[in-house]
Amino acid sequence: MPITRREFLGSNAAAILWAGMPAPQARPLQTSAAQATRPRLKRKDSFFGIHFDLHPNRDDTVLGRDVSEQMIETFLRRVNPDYVQYDCKGHPGYAGYPSLVGIPSPGIVKDSLEIWRRVTARHSVALYIHYSGVWDSVACERHPDWAATKSDGKPDKDKTSTFGPYVDRLLIPQLLEVSEKYDLDGAWIDGECWAVIPDYGQAARRRFAEATGLTALPSKPGEPGWREFLDLNREQFRRYVRHYLEALHATRPQFQVASNWLYSTMVPERPDLPVDFLSGDYLGNASISTARLEARYLAATGKPWDLMAWGFQSGKSFMHKPSVQLMQEAAVVLAQGGGFQIYYQPSRAGHLDGSLIEVMGRVADWCRARQPFCHRTEPVPGIGVLFSSHDLYKGDRLFGGWGAAINPARGVVDALVECHHSVDVVPDWRLDDNLARHPLIVVPDWPDIGESARDALVRYARGGGSLLLVGAGTARLFAAELGVEFDGKPAEQPAFVIGNEVPGNATGLWQAVRPIEAVAVETRYPAIDMTRDGTCAATVVNCGRGRIAAIYGPVGVLIASSHAPAVREFLDRVVRRVYAPQVEVDGPPTLEAALRKTGSRYLLHLCNATNMQVAADYAVNDFVPSVGPVGLRVRLPVEPRSARIEPGGRVVRGAWSGGVWTGTVPSVHVHSVVVFET
Repeated sequence: MPITRREFLGSNAAAILWAGMPAPQARPLQTSAAQATRPRLKRKDSFFGIHFDLHPNRDDTVLGRDVSEQMIETFLRRVNPDYVQYDCKGHPGYAGYPSLVGIPSPGIVKDSLEIWRRVTARHSVALYIHYSGVWDSVACERHPDWAATKSDGKPDKDKTSTFGPYVDRLLIPQLLEVSEKYDLDGAWIDGECWAVIPDYGQAARRRFAEATGLTALPSKPGEPGWREFLDLNREQFRRYVRHYLEALHATRPQFQVASNWLYSTMVPERPDLPVDFLSGDYLGNASISTARLEARYLAATGKPWDLMAWGFQSGKSFMHKPSVQLMQEAAVVLAQGGGFQIYYQPSRAGHLDGSLIEVMGRVADWCRARQPFCHRTEPVPGIGVLFSSHDLYKGDRLFGGWGAAINPARGVVDALVECHHSVDVVPDWRLDDNLARHPLIVVPDWPDIGESARDALVRYARGGGSLLLVGAGTARLFAAELGVEFDGKPAEQPAFVIGNEVPGNATGLWQAVRPIEAVAVETRYPAIDMTRDGTCAATVVNCGRGRIAAIYGPVGVLIASSHAPAVREFLDRVVRRVYAPQVEVDGPPTLEAALRKTGSRYLLHLCNATNMQVAADYAVNDFVPSVGPVGLRVRLPVEPRSARIEPGGRVVRGAWSGGVWTGTVPSVHVHSVVVFET
């Protein structure tokens, strides 16, 4: 039964709109040929954008009051974004525009979206909206039957049910309403995969019983049917997203949609749903470490993608990031070929401060100077780091954020990057997609990557690939191939490894082994005494035409928690036993290298993360020291005709011998690209 607007809004409603009917046929804004001098870019072609959201609520009183054409003109002329994502409906559920379908905030003074659309259309800038999907607090408050049911049988106060009527009674009609009313280019739908929760409602209960024969729904890992119950909820989320995408595309074929963090590490699946692009917002301490992993994962999906840095830090106190900090955060995204956007909050009245517009402009100019050498480039396959959905989906969440559960991958990626290796991320759903293009695959210390992944990796090694296994659980999964005897079960124990300067604390879960066919290549010690009681920490063994190296302790987790140089150096020594680096850099560990290509042009990205923000006590950073001179040795398939540093076009002279180009870059501030013409 469709819902009336009076029912939805309660006693304050003055009119009735059937939410099950098509959205109101508002006349699209008209833009003259003189106003729109060029087509608005599709998202797949877009490179730089700005995101604004306010999450309107019931207490707002001044929404849109200070939004003016002049302010937007000033912003667009200084920043020149390809697109803007502006506020529409946030997690509280109130619309920031005068909606006839949803619940408008009582504080709307002026229609911000109408003004933003008018001016962005004049400048041929695409306009998207920020819209909260699964998370809608006021919808749950007024319609508890729309809410997800918690394990205690009570409706959730914030999260709607993907089994319920919310998607048809509000989400789809409201998105059709707002897209037609303002001739929008698309929507960035927030509060989705990371907000959805296991649903214990009647629809889920019925479907679970049909699928499993179980009548009692499990509430925690270990209970009968737990994994099946989570899988059922995951599949329902996919149905929910597919349903609204198909409904929107059927009515508005040019309307482009992303579900925030879908098909990132938070939903590490093959991208089968018809989303138009992938996107996610990264934040918090050590955001560069987050962006390193996420950018590499998104780059492996084959879909158009971007990442959004927060333009402010919101931990102990709210403070805006200086431009150089945002440039650092942008660099690790641009180096992987993606688009970049920055999130800001205007005042509640919609005002954009001139100082923030100037920061946006500086970052935009900096990114644009790099666009020809960054956007939509392809990786030159280097070290591939396995990302395991099999392991993550065994936990207690439907999707990410996974918290410490992804530390095995994050730590290994950080360590390899700090050793100047060019690194890709390989999702486990891609393990049958020409693994041989990677000269080395590293399997982080996931507790369980699964038999299917194991078999694919063994085939890769036997066919000539090099494989590095990290962690006790991973090693035991490959027991038949490692050429060692396992001495008991893995155990938590003190461990120290040799570093270049000081020992490294590698205490954690280690597997004791005795090499039989394998060769021991590293030693661990039970105390800070490297003269006695050492035991095997790593081995190398031949496997068919390839080789397998193994580290029998939790190196990825340890590096993620401490970034101890000695542990990183220990890992690198094992890596070099089975891998000849593509890139070698004489520079500090804060200098990241990424080898990419476009056509016949090879691009070596150098990102300087020195002084990057890692803790709330130093939440913002306004100074990045340059590093250099930086010595480079780069393996290339042919001798380059020339090499130069971009932006700027300064020639770099180098020598060519044995397939390796050798040269020196005088200095790297935040990001430089060495362009090799071949």
